[in-house]
Amino acid sequence: MMDFMPKALPVIDMTTPLCCPPVAAGPVDDEAALHVALRLKALADPVRVKLMSLLLASPDAGRNGGELAETVGLSESTVSHHLGQLRKAGLVNSERQGMNVIHRVHRDALAALCVVLDPNCCR
Repeated sequence: MMDFMPKALPVIDMTTPLCCPPVAAGPVDDEAALHVALRLKALADPVRVKLMSLLLASPDAGRNGGELAETVGLSESTVSHHLGQLRKAGLVNSERQGMNVIHRVHRDALAALCVVLDPNCCR
């Protein structure tokens, strides 16, 4: 009996804002579809949506992991994992400040994703 391994997704750089034609512009090629899907996958978790909401509510100051963990009622390590997934998708920036790591939404990346999904959403 053969063991089947799941197909591994290709490694792509998602740290820069998404740049491809809007999905409404016509059929999307495989690479563009993958870029969009991986970013949406990072948002496809209620905790991550909540974290994005909290970060969007404090855009200038940002928030540290401890504050976020306390607000969502999860451990810092769990929140750190979720923030890592959002950072890997290019949707969150993290910066060490002394003993803390401050997290902020990467607004350009979020805006680019919105435009790719619906080019009329930000007008």
